[in-house]
Amino acid sequence: MTHTTPKQYFSRTCNSPVGQLKLVVSDKGLAAILWEKDDPHRVHLNDVVEKDDHPLLIETERQLKEYFSGVRKMFNLELDFAGTDFQRRVWAALLTIPYGETRSYSEIAKQIGMPSAARAVGAANGKNPISIVAPCHRVIGSTGNLTGFAGGLATKEYLLCLEAPQSGLFGTHRQARAHKSSDASTGA
Repeated sequence: MTHTTPKQYFSRTCNSPVGQLKLVVSDKGLAAILWEKDDPHRVHLNDVVEKDDHPLLIETERQLKEYFSGVRKMFNLELDFAGTDFQRRVWAALLTIPYGETRSYSEIAKQIGMPSAARAVGAANGKNPISIVAPCHRVIGSTGNLTGFAGGLATKEYLLCLEAPQSGLFGTHRQARAHKSSDASTGA
């Protein structure tokens, strides 16, 4: 009988314009970016040890800071997705959505060769452990409406505005920031 050792994870918390983010890595790559008020059952990780000096955690935080400052459009990080084959196919499709663009759940379903699986794509999108880097915020409803997001709809709007400040599609960057501030003051 073969005994496998559970995967070891290391974490670091960093501040961002959308609140504190918990970065989690394994020996294979970035495993999760968790929201400050994330549902503890959304992403399953075992044995997470805080380790502020882990090189991949430091690099992830550096790239996130560049992203939030508008300098970085693509991330260059090793990723360690843990999920079902279907979930990993959806998450791989997220990585193909260009900065500043959006896709609908049905477009992602078609992209992965399962055109009738839009709802399942939505469920997998909601379980995406590597938010922002695997840009689940770029997936919207077929009508163009913002739909569910683990970080909250105000955060989703903020990220889309950050990526497309001149588009007018989601308002201005300043409006998203004001919206985020009003959410914080109301506790939403």
